[in-house]
Amino acid sequence: MKVVIATKNQGKIEGAKRAFSYYFKDVEIEGISAPSDVSDQPVNEEIYRGAKNRVKNLKKYCRENNIEADLFIAVESGVFNSLGKWLVTNVAVIEDNENFESWGTSPSFPIPDNFIDEIIATDLSRFTNKIFGEDDDRHNHGGAIQILTKDKISRIDLNEYAFTMAIIKYINKEWN
Repeated sequence: MKVVIATKNQGKIEGAKRAFSYYFKDVEIEGISAPSDVSDQPVNEEIYRGAKNRVKNLKKYCRENNIEADLFIAVESGVFNSLGKWLVTNVAVIEDNENFESWGTSPSFPIPDNFIDEIIATDLSRFTNKIFGEDDDRHNHGGAIQILTKDKISRIDLNEYAFTMAIIKYINKEWN
């Protein structure tokens, strides 16, 4: 199975590889950058829209460059307000060649209210660098969640969970 993912970020690619390996044998995942067409720090519905736009732009790129794939996938991280609290989550979107869409989210973690305005004005990655110092490895692999959970959960894990949730609808098409 050939899967293309709308990113070159190795942490997102590794999370997707883990999720897809649970359900499919011989999965090849290729990373290709594709824009989200949303703000640098997606908020609320922009998170889903960013992942959806990445898939749309990825499919267009693949058509124009004669790249064949079975699935087109993307993940977008952002902040959202639920139950009156601010949280960070990842939204993954999967589409096949017939435009069947499946999507899912990762577990979410809270953001203190006093930080949300600055995070929305810049983005979580820049804010994390300001608080914890710059670290490209953290951005690609561990993320803020790895620091906050004392190395128990990484950004790769959150991407894996988001893609695993997105795969549910895809592997259970008979329910749709």
